Amino acid sequence: MRKSAELIFIWEFATTISPTSLGGSAVAMIFLSLERLKTARAVTIVLYTIVLDTFFFVVSVPLLLTILGLNVIRPEIFTWDDMNGYGITFFIVFAIMLTYGFIFYYGLFHRPDQIKKLMAFFARRRILRRYKEKLIQTGQDIENSSRRLRAKSPDLHIKAILATFTAWIFKFALMFCIIYAFIDTVPRTLYHTFMIYGRYETMWAITAASPTPGGSGLAEYLFGGFYSDYVPLSLAVVVAFTWRIIAYYTYLMAGVIIVPAWIRKIYNRKKSVNLGE
Repeated sequence: MRKSAELIFIWEFATTISPTSLGGSAVAMIFLSLERLKTARAVTIVLYTIVLDTFFFVVSVPLLLTILGLNVIRPEIFTWDDMNGYGITFFIVFAIMLTYGFIFYYGLFHRPDQIKKLMAFFARRRILRRYKEKLIQTGQDIENSSRRLRAKSPDLHIKAILATFTAWIFKFALMFCIIYAFIDTVPRTLYHTFMIYGRYETMWAITAASPTPGGSGLAEYLFGGFYSDYVPLSLAVVVAFTWRIIAYYTYLMAGVIIVPAWIRKIYNRKKSVNLGE
């Protein structure tokens, strides 16, 4: 249990210091590899996680748009004629998310041999020639890991989907908890609760394209516009700061404490193995 919590914090820390969610997954892949997990297994875990995350958005985004309409994207967007840069950016990011999610799903569950071919393609590049054997072996191992993953019972995949949905829902539910705590004038109705929740989801999709770590800077800037119909301008900075403290800086500070000790443990483990040889 302690090890699982440690890895979760490290994964979240990887996301906070990476430009995008995919970047966070790439850093997490390195961290998992250091945790005595074979590179291929780490890659498989990360790809499976990306597929599950994508599935959540495939289900939730159309559902929110159907129930709440285009206004769930931004306060000023009610019809397609109102679509602005924010709405266009959201749909572009969503399309990119669906594309790479489908590619990873197809490669992991239907054609893992294509991932092996991709690894072989990279191995033939002159700049990566020194890693040729490792890349080819990783491609073969990923294909084997994919077969084992597909052989798992449906119950495992259902539990993984439910856990993923629960994690994302609680992540986005944070926003209406904070807004309700600060602003008494916001109606406590199901409609407004879902609208506040949905705005966070669309805002997160846009910040995922940010080149800054964890969307830092852009997220704070976007907050006031996304919630201008709920949060008065006089309170926007306070509410945004509270949100970022809980959703971003908590993991950043936890990572600063946990990661150095974790890296030292990994280093000492490798050192003891080398001495044993």
